[in-house]
Amino acid sequence: MRLMFRLRTEGAENIPGNGPVILAGNHLTFIDSMILPLVCDRQVFFIGKDEYVTGTSLKGRLMAWFFTGVGMIPVDRDGANGGVAALMTGRRVLEDGNIFGIYPEGTRSPDGRLYRGRTGIARLTLMTGAPVVPFAMIGTDKLQPGGSGMPRPGRVTVRFGEPMEFSRYDGMGRDRYVLRAVTDSVMTEVMRLSGQEYVDMYATKAKAA
Repeated sequence: MRLMFRLRTEGAENIPGNGPVILAGNHLTFIDSMILPLVCDRQVFFIGKDEYVTGTSLKGRLMAWFFTGVGMIPVDRDGANGGVAALMTGRRVLEDGNIFGIYPEGTRSPDGRLYRGRTGIARLTLMTGAPVVPFAMIGTDKLQPGGSGMPRPGRVTVRFGEPMEFSRYDGMGRDRYVLRAVTDSVMTEVMRLSGQEYVDMYATKAKAA
């Protein structure tokens, strides 16, 4: 995969060498979650659809082996308590001192632009005290347009920003204005790193329009 995607990494030294860390970035296509673990010296854990690891065919078993191997934790995100389950999974990973990767947009961008972030990222950092390292995937949508099918070989850049900490908001994790401010701060950094046009609406709403 490193040869296929000709990976270029910028700012990887911004990822702390130990302790809990949240990696928060844009989400352009399916292969983003395959590439992120390749450019980090520490293992990255992230949540994914449980359907990726429940297949019983040969293809299904290979997918389960691959995704669990790169750090995916299966969660039923479509259930009634999907959001809570995802949040608690992230909290557990961080409290164990590990890296948790998250896409604050909540889904892949439908058109290559950067959409409004969900406040789960803010809840996680305020709940655990873990710093947030913003990152940007650049070029993955060109290699796998639409997020499906086999990706083409090509150049991918992953750019990491400096760690962000929000201890000034300690004890304010239930304040929706604080949650929005923290989330928007992270998304502003992701926008700066990626160079994407920002759209102040949720990607899910854009997809449904």
